[in-house]
Amino acid sequence: MHRPLRTPRRRRAQTVVAALSLLAGLSVTAVGTTTTAQAAGPQATRQGEFASAATEFGVPLPVLEAVSYYETRWEAHGGQVNAEAGYGPMNLTDLTASTLDTDGLSTQSPRYAKLLTAPAEHTAPAAAKLLGTDAAAVETDEAQNIRGGAALLASYARGYGHGRLPRTVDGWYAAAARYSQSTEDSVAQAFADGVWDAMRTGAARTTDDGQQLTLAPVRGLHPNRNDVRELGLKEVTPPEGGQKPECPRTITCDTVPGAYTLLDPSDLGDYGSHDLADRPNGGLDIRYITLHTTDETYDGTLDLFTDPTYQASANYVVRSSDGLVTQMIPNKDIAWDSGNRSFYQHSIGIEQEAWSTHGATWFSEDLYRSTAALVRYLADEYHIPLDRAHILGHDNVPGSSESGIATQHWDPGPGWDWAHFMDLAGAPIHATAAPSSDVVTIDPAFQANRQTTTYCDDPAGYKRFPGPYRSYDCPVTSKDAPSDFVPLYTSPSTTAPLLADPYLHPTGSGTDAMNDWGDKASTGESYVVADRRPGWTAIWFGGQEAWFQDSSGNHPTTVPTSAERIVPKAGKASIPVYTTAYPEASVYPADFVAYEGGTPRPQTAAKKYAILAGQSYVASGPAVNTDTYFAIDYDGSAPYDRHDFVGTTKVYEIVYNHRMAFVNAADVDLVPAS
Repeated sequence: MHRPLRTPRRRRAQTVVAALSLLAGLSVTAVGTTTTAQAAGPQATRQGEFASAATEFGVPLPVLEAVSYYETRWEAHGGQVNAEAGYGPMNLTDLTASTLDTDGLSTQSPRYAKLLTAPAEHTAPAAAKLLGTDAAAVETDEAQNIRGGAALLASYARGYGHGRLPRTVDGWYAAAARYSQSTEDSVAQAFADGVWDAMRTGAARTTDDGQQLTLAPVRGLHPNRNDVRELGLKEVTPPEGGQKPECPRTITCDTVPGAYTLLDPSDLGDYGSHDLADRPNGGLDIRYITLHTTDETYDGTLDLFTDPTYQASANYVVRSSDGLVTQMIPNKDIAWDSGNRSFYQHSIGIEQEAWSTHGATWFSEDLYRSTAALVRYLADEYHIPLDRAHILGHDNVPGSSESGIATQHWDPGPGWDWAHFMDLAGAPIHATAAPSSDVVTIDPAFQANRQTTTYCDDPAGYKRFPGPYRSYDCPVTSKDAPSDFVPLYTSPSTTAPLLADPYLHPTGSGTDAMNDWGDKASTGESYVVADRRPGWTAIWFGGQEAWFQDSSGNHPTTVPTSAERIVPKAGKASIPVYTTAYPEASVYPADFVAYEGGTPRPQTAAKKYAILAGQSYVASGPAVNTDTYFAIDYDGSAPYDRHDFVGTTKVYEIVYNHRMAFVNAADVDLVPAS
């Protein structure tokens, strides 16, 4: 989330989101008295545990396997919490005060008490009651976890089936919808549709702990989607004449209009919280999709984004608990989401309910799937390449000023699994060149790539936005956790100093801080190889040679890639690097310069960055013209208001360090992909 520069005038308390409220008209009833594994004895494999539980509770095996696949991709996570306080392959939840405190949710938040009693957040105790055991058993024992999920499904089926289990696979559609724990019929239906799609296509994968599972395709599925109405959930319909969400049909979307409001009637330039435009018409194209984390609850985020004094916004917000997508800003308009106009004027911003400092905890499969489906839809709609030079994290967007380079945000953070996300978006990371390629893409195995990072949040930066939504604890340590980056060293040794970005560390070395992006190469980013040693690879990174471990065995850190790259023109000892792509001064008419009181937005090189002769960086695509969009007055009445000034200077966007950057096309030669 891009934090604003202006103090909001008011805050409004919000009630708990609908997906975490009580489900109407349903109760959990016992479905059997067996409290231990069936007579067949404990199963040696997770596949066998699914089969045993399906038989025990009368749940069709494909339904049980598909629900688990849709929830967790069959992962057990070693009995540890996986997402939104969910445990095990069946994602049984048990949200505690300790978890809320760790996630920084203030006890004064209107959600705090309600979350601790919401049935959707406590399915593990409900499942344990059905099994006659305790919550700890279904949280830490995967066989009990699967049995608990099966017991819940059977209980839900009996709840709307007058005590009887359905006779067909399709008859379990409503039970699967109920398993989503949503109170909204459209969200629950989308969950059940996803489960049925998994059964239709089938699935097979090896989990992170080495379990091989297969869900065979099921033919002839034709569920009655109206069965969801048997659950008595809330029917949500968009308001008459309201903005319709720009979303794919495969996910559930609604709209909450963002706050385009004049703040000072005497000053037409004082408005929030986004710019009106007509993208992609008039030459102002959409090139990027930028992913963020809210560092705030879903309802708290909506509260902030509907307050025009907050001075920040996003086109979409995705809820973690069920993947609901809320569109706030039409895609033709420009959300103020990433703090760098050269990027956000060409980008669609997606905020995801999560805390960057707490790793993968809030990144649920529902959130991954919804965001991936939305990104795939937007990429197709606006012809955006599905690669990591165009599907960005906020951490990939550079600061737009000398002071802003060091302070630019770094979400979604090291716990965001870029490889999994790009796979869901239909663009999996894979080798596109021979092993000897001089370009590589970072691709460590997320679960096996364990890194320890620390962070200390500075509450002073948020005093303008006091509770009740969250508090700030310090320090935060993510120890030996799955991570999306590889650490970069100054030489091929783990005892060597970590790389230091000159804006973050003018002296000394890099650190293991989560927000120290100067020594971390992220999954999916592509770099030019500078050198190789046994077990190590060096890349050109931010003007320096950066080393990381890269085994050539079963788990290499990179894949060889075919990509165009830039090199300084012959005879140039170094070339400047830019973090914006503003046009030259001559593009602005004299009357506009006079109105602005001088030449606006001059293009200046980053003082501490450069590309030296002999270095090379991956180009994200063809050279483009510099430009900048001006939205000046609330009503569009200023001279040249809502106009995109396009320069004659062409620039290449490059992967410079952890963030993107620009170089003038006149300064470099383009080396074709090999």
